[in-house]
Amino acid sequence: MLAAARKDLLLDRLRTDGRIVAKEIAAELGLSEDSIRRDLRELDAAGLAVRVYGGALPASPAVVDYATRTRVAPESKARIAAAAVALIEPGATVILDGGTTTLAMVHALPKTFPCTIITHSPTVAAALLEHQADIYLIGGQVFKHSAVACGAAAVEAANRISADLFFLGVTCIHPTAGLTTGDAEEAAMKRHLASRAAETYVLGSDEKLGTASRYTVLSLSAVAGVITDQPDEHPIPRQLSEAGVRLVHAG
Repeated sequence: MLAAARKDLLLDRLRTDGRIVAKEIAAELGLSEDSIRRDLRELDAAGLAVRVYGGALPASPAVVDYATRTRVAPESKARIAAAAVALIEPGATVILDGGTTTLAMVHALPKTFPCTIITHSPTVAAALLEHQADIYLIGGQVFKHSAVACGAAAVEAANRISADLFFLGVTCIHPTAGLTTGDAEEAAMKRHLASRAAETYVLGSDEKLGTASRYTVLSLSAVAGVITDQPDEHPIPRQLSEAGVRLVHAG
């Protein structure tokens, strides 16, 4: 079997099975594990898969630049955003992560809704300027890829806040890999923000489910719930529920 055909087969298996075990598929195809591992390394380098111990997991289409992400699954993000906003009580203090789904939350939030919003995203903060909500912007080095502040200054600023809720944006949600993202500094910042809130909810738009990235943010057991617009019979929400994750269903 030619290398191109093998890679197509591997990508098809990732889409249908949600993972690849190198040893198993090598035996199935009558190939060496080294050949499969080499294919998986090349797929990983191309951003089409994420190598893990023993095999690979699907890569997320959310691992792209900010402008491109605004065009990925907008309807799903709008439904997730509406369900997330419904969890906010009047007068609550809320941390909003950066990202296109949290920006959709701003659009879903009534402009007269009384609350306090803390964010490390200049984009989210600017979108709130016409809202009644009080806004606190966490500063630091701005990562242009995701339009958020990260690093030591941002962590130090976050140490002085506390909140009722944190709405966490990640690039990937996987039943075994947990919550992951594509940058180590962003993963660390997200973990720190989660530690400053009483409860953390994950914004789980469709393109993120069943995929994985390089850096772990949190385990699934560390969050209060995952907000998803996918039905219970969808394999990933079903697996998340079986793992004990609370699912908050959107629209």
